[in-house]
Amino acid sequence: MSRRAGEVEADVCVVGGGPGGLALALALVKRGLRTAVLERAPDGRREFRGESLSPDGVWQLERLGVLGELREEALEVRRLEVADAGRTVLSVDFADFRHRHRHPLELPQPRLLAVLSAAAAEHPGHLPLPHWTATGLLRDGDRITGVRAATPEGPRAVRARLTVAADGRRSTLRGMAGLAAAVTPLQRDVLWLRLPQVWAEPAYRVRIRGDRHALLLPDSGGTVRVGFNIPKGGLRELRAQGVGALLDRLDELAPELSEPARKHIEDWSDTALLDIFSTVVPRWWAPGLVLLGDAAHTLSPVLGQGVHHALADAAVLAPLVDAALRVGSPATLDVALAEYQRRRQPPVARSRALQARQERVFTWSSAPAAALRRGVYRALGASAPLRRRVLEPAYFADQQAAQEEETT
Repeated sequence: MSRRAGEVEADVCVVGGGPGGLALALALVKRGLRTAVLERAPDGRREFRGESLSPDGVWQLERLGVLGELREEALEVRRLEVADAGRTVLSVDFADFRHRHRHPLELPQPRLLAVLSAAAAEHPGHLPLPHWTATGLLRDGDRITGVRAATPEGPRAVRARLTVAADGRRSTLRGMAGLAAAVTPLQRDVLWLRLPQVWAEPAYRVRIRGDRHALLLPDSGGTVRVGFNIPKGGLRELRAQGVGALLDRLDELAPELSEPARKHIEDWSDTALLDIFSTVVPRWWAPGLVLLGDAAHTLSPVLGQGVHHALADAAVLAPLVDAALRVGSPATLDVALAEYQRRRQPPVARSRALQARQERVFTWSSAPAAALRRGVYRALGASAPLRRRVLEPAYFADQQAAQEEETT
């Protein structure tokens, strides 16, 4: 506790112990900055947990020094496969790309969080505050100077030179700070369920039929995560048809999973709904506060970009904050926060645009449009330069930028 009863003092207060928040905390304590991390659910039980790490996300974990401990528990994904109307129209082998880290990894998020937290705990500046929930902002004039929090011991406060809102896609601190956000609901939601793995080779599989599609994502626990697209707000109508309607849809899109589905899916409690929306935040910072990860830019699940961008945010933000806090001027910190947004906004925008294009392609339902979609995927599969042009910005942009910097 600080000089004031019931208060904690830190250089940086991170609200949210997800991948981005903990990666930032680790990067900051390595630089000698006293960093408090508030997390209301320290056991890793979160509303929706991304388990997919893109190759660039894997590279970011290597830079943090935690990849070696995670690799043995992770599942390396070998291919990306798209099937349309029952026929494979695209098959991409990640080994064909020329980067240090070529393959995505699947890893349970609680394990990733545990390793990041343990690595941060090796440094004296790490201040974990489990079961602390931010309830308000502390201010000095127009500058944010920390947070008020509800804790198991009662109300407390954390005072810090910088507060980081890493509190997810429905960020409460973003609203408290008065940072506007444009939330755009997409035309669909995703209904998730888990089934036993039936394929020998770990691959990302996309199954399309008309305007329906399913994402089939393997995990390190021997199961496959199945995500069905349903119309926005359409869960009630689907449930009214009974769980048999869900099984029929699985028969249509992934018949290999029909038998295990009928053994393991007994009712709707075996599924989970993810409300799909995109959030664009014009300004990612206010004096004394900055947004990170989903709080700054909510993306869709397509291509597994969420965790990667949170880790990339942390990698860019940490050295800027370190340098600014060493100068000690609030104005210098504000300049650093603006520079962070300037660097990170373009790659996030590129990922959002790529996801939007892919989402539109998934919805094409007329016979001519579906035929065009199949033709586009086949052309992509037939041309290595075209595959690199389309997929490298999604999976390898960070590594590619680093390689270009090394050669200049």
